[in-house]
Formats: sequence, C-alpha cells, structure tokens
Amino acid sequence: MLTLSTVTPVYSGQEYLKDFVLELEKTRNKLVLGSAPIQLQEAIFVVDEAIDNSASILTELANEFEWIRVVYLSRNYGQHPATIAGILHSSGDWIATLDEDLQHPPSEIINLLSAAILQSKDVAYAKPVSAVHESMFRDFGSRGFKRLMEFFTGNKKISSFNSFRLMRGGLARAAASVCSHDTYFDIALTWFTNRIISVPLTMKDQRVISGEKSGYSFKQLLSHARRMAISSNTKLLRYAGLAGLISFLASIVLVITTIIKYFYFPESIDVHGWPSLFTSILFFGGLLGMLSAIIAEYLMVAILHLNGKPTFYTVDRSQDKLLTHFFKE
Repeated sequence: MLTLSTVTPVYSGQEYLKDFVLELEKTRNKLVLGSAPIQLQEAIFVVDEAIDNSASILTELANEFEWIRVVYLSRNYGQHPATIAGILHSSGDWIATLDEDLQHPPSEIINLLSAAILQSKDVAYAKPVSAVHESMFRDFGSRGFKRLMEFFTGNKKISSFNSFRLMRGGLARAAASVCSHDTYFDIALTWFTNRIISVPLTMKDQRVISGEKSGYSFKQLLSHARRMAISSNTKLLRYAGLAGLISFLASIVLVITTIIKYFYFPESIDVHGWPSLFTSILFFGGLLGMLSAIIAEYLMVAILHLNGKPTFYTVDRSQDKLLTHFFKE
C-alpha cells in the first residue's frame, strides 16, 4: 500500500482551516472507499508563527483527527521555508502541497496524482484555467515574471511553478534537503527531474478576491522573485559575455579601419582623435564585459554547488504499476 502526505504552511488561516480539514477528510475517505492502492496517511500543517488563532485551531483538529500532524517553526520564515520544513517531516510515497485558504481544492489531489501516474511523471503542478486572484496586477505580473525568467534561464518549466503541486515523496525530500536559505524549491526540483507536467484546474484566491490582504506583500513578492533568479543558472550572464566579445571584436575591426584611413585616406577623417577614443572605449569596455561574464559564470557555478545541485539522483518508479492499474479502471 502506497501512502500520501499533504503539506500546508499556516500563517493566517483561522477562517479556513476547519473547512480545509473537512475537505481533506473527504478526499481521504474517497481513497479508502474506492479501495485505492494509495491512502492519505498524514496531513502536515506547518505553523509559520501564525498571526491569528490558527495554532490553537490546529491543536483541536489534531486531537480530533489522528492523521493530522502539526509542526511549529520557531519564528516566521515564510511560505517556501515552511513548505520545505513540512516536506522534510513527511514520510509519504507521494506529497501534495496546498495553501491554507482553500485556494487549492484538496479534491483535486487525486486528479494531479492520476495525471502524474498515467503520464509517468514525477511532479504535477496545478495550472489555473482562469485568473486566480482576479487582479490584473497580481495575475499578469506573476505570469510575466515567470516568462521573463524562462527566457533568461532557459528553464521551460518555470511557467508551470505553483504552490499546488504533487511530487514523488523521495524526490521531494531530496530536493528539500539541499535547499539553503535562498534556494527556490521549485528550481531545486528541476535539478532532480525533468518529468514535470501541468494539469489544468480551476483555482480561485477568495482571500484576495473578497478584498482581504494578500499573504504576500510587494516586498515579499520581490524577494520571491530574487530567490528564483539566484537559484537559476541564468543565460543572462552568457548574453553579457557574448555582447562583450562582439564589442571586443568590433573594436579590433575599427582599429584596423582607423589605421588604414589615417595612412591612406586622411582626408576622410573629419574629427581627429574621435575615432581612436571611441575605439579605445569599445575595446576596453568589451574586454571588461567579457572578463566580467567569465567571472560571473564561475561564481554561478560556485553558488549552484553551495545550493546543493546534485551530480545525479536515482528514483524508483516500480510501484507506479499499482496506481496505473487503479486509474485506468
């Protein structure tokens, strides 16, 4: 029998937690009644120094439901670190991560699992079929930044990233274990597997839609974006190096052209001194750009090494046969 764990960071969820757990229970009972070869073994809630009454509510729920586990962080670390902490406390063969506010319907976990198994994938992200926040700034800004990061890094999976994800348990724990303070967890996942899919689902952030304050401030969103950039092996460095090389080569051509004009066609030079000054700036600017890109490339390699990017990873998918038979019926 395979097992499923869920991980949910909790910061201000007192209005949603009871309904959220009831929805999880429905999903759990559905798997049991359907005699599925996988069962929801544990629901892990990571209290990230909650600012409301969430901690006491979770204590009551844990006493009522034996499959609920509560983990308390020593202070507020943020959603990503809280998610990583929950993953490292999990034991399931598969792990689903969900937000606390029912933006991610627990009933859809089965659909994510079905898609991952039938397509032989290791990670399945929920892909919103419509605007999640119904806010042009939030929705367009999120999509725009991900597209931009895809262009600069060459990582075509970035647009799929979403906090509602289903992952193979061992792989998720391996990725979580190498995450440092500034590592973006989803980028770390791509270090371990490229078997990643997006599953179209309906998701709505009722908290933002109803006018409540978002869990993320603009400053936090910028920090979120910064971690993604730091964790990625950005192609921007190579573009900068290429621009420096082109400038350097162009300056060589201009030096040769200027010398030929000076000795053979002096009348074609309108302003003396300007060609040599421009060529010198282009030469040294291109040289510095090229050398800076080389140094930055070495630094990026060192950063990825410090972040724990693995040389290789092994995965066992042999038990997928049980789930494949179940979902094909």
